[in-house]
Amino acid sequence: MHESLWNYAPTSGHTPDDDLTGYSVEATDGQIGTVDKHSGEVVAQYVVVDTGVWIFGRKVMLPAGTIVGIDHEARQVHVSLSKAEIKASPEFDEDKHLGDPAYRDQLGGHYGSGH
Repeated sequence: MHESLWNYAPTSGHTPDDDLTGYSVEATDGQIGTVDKHSGEVVAQYVVVDTGVWIFGRKVMLPAGTIVGIDHEARQVHVSLSKAEIKASPEFDEDKHLGDPAYRDQLGGHYGSGH
């Protein structure tokens, strides 16, 4: 797994003090939801997106490396993924997302292919 997948790209517009909670998340082909929570922890940076009614209230965890831009004025996070890629992601696990490296590896395998 590429460690860079779990870090914000220098060109994303992210700064360590950013609070992205509530920002809308835009896939390459439309909005997918809003940021529910995020992590700034080095080598484990991510956002958890509440997809609302789009995929029946499911939450998804997106590695920070999938974020290509942050528009603070519009309160939007842009990701390099399509809706289909996000919808096909492994199920978000509230209990595993923080401390389970195997879970992060599974997500990295899904999102790392082609990114």
